Amino acid sequence: MNSLPEYIVTDPDGLKACCEDVAASLQVGFDTEFVGEETYVPHLCLVQVATPNALYVLDPFDCGPLVEFWKLLADPARLVIVHAGREEVRICFGAIGRPPANLFDVQIAAGLIGLGYPLGYGALVQSVLKKRLQKGETLTDWRRRPLSQEQLRYAFDDVRDLLAIWKRVDARLAKLERSTWATDEFTSFVKRALQDGGEVERWRKLKGVTNLNAQRLAVVREVYLWREEVAARRDRPARTVLRDDLVVEIAKRNPKASGDISTLRGLGRADIHGIIEAVDKANRLPSADWPEEAERDNDPHAVALVSSLLNVVLADWCARQELTMPLVATSADVRRLVRLTAKGECPSTGCGLANGWRKEHVLPVLLEVLEGKRAMRVKSLEGEAPLEYGHVRREVVNHPTT
Repeated sequence: MNSLPEYIVTDPDGLKACCEDVAASLQVGFDTEFVGEETYVPHLCLVQVATPNALYVLDPFDCGPLVEFWKLLADPARLVIVHAGREEVRICFGAIGRPPANLFDVQIAAGLIGLGYPLGYGALVQSVLKKRLQKGETLTDWRRRPLSQEQLRYAFDDVRDLLAIWKRVDARLAKLERSTWATDEFTSFVKRALQDGGEVERWRKLKGVTNLNAQRLAVVREVYLWREEVAARRDRPARTVLRDDLVVEIAKRNPKASGDISTLRGLGRADIHGIIEAVDKANRLPSADWPEEAERDNDPHAVALVSSLLNVVLADWCARQELTMPLVATSADVRRLVRLTAKGECPSTGCGLANGWRKEHVLPVLLEVLEGKRAMRVKSLEGEAPLEYGHVRREVVNHPTT
């Protein structure tokens, strides 16, 4: 295969040529390099682009505004190929208020054909194309100029094989009749990437919140939102404004005045007034507006045991179906299914297995085991699918009359 020409774009004319190539391409691969350790929003440092005709590395510091480029990626007529593209989606949305409209994430697709999930880019290239990448610039400070030849080679390599991987993975999806599954997953992925900006309750991920009651959770939420607002205004990482553990500790103490938390280590004195206002706002909320308490993991022994069994069944089924279990369902999804069934509630709603292709193809398998309609045994201790299944026959026993 002939190598594609490579262009380092550092001026508006080069950017225009790249955009013309992208505009003429039905499939475009792209990646970004950014630095986010010191700012609230990651700073974009490079954009790498692959078309069927060429490879580009765009330097946003010199080539001018990238608005036209982002608009081309947001055109639904064009397939945009990424690997683990959460930040790429967010950067595009931040630039023009729209994400790529027709996204194909090869990391997600790899999970849908059994290659593994989440699979790093180098491992994916190795698995699909039998090529080995040199990944030596992972910790590079991409803000510094000039870029070395090694940095530029790394940047080009990040998109060099994207279109080739897409072509093979997409063909495998079609053969397995999972193209619509993939489309559903990509749509959900984009939605989740954008919800991370504030719609989703990220504060629920803080360590220790599951032990708090609803009123204390309201305090966590308000202090967390205050922290995000301050971090965005200062363009600093949220953790530098207030550590996660301090958010939870403040909720536990529920301070009424600055003196109640002034002795906490790591708390900036200038921020105490804002924190107290956030706590007071939470405490003035009516109980109907408090967050729902998290479900405690204090299930009966039977629920925990059966959940473990279903996880084994799911892992075995995924191996047979060329699927990667972490993409199909989490252990929490499985336990939620068992918990709902134990409560006599409808298991086809209220858990991660109750939607889309999972509801049609995965949920029935687990329900058959859960409802005693499918039996299993160990068939072999070799291979990746050692279990064998059969349907349980319900026999009617006629007792003799006396």
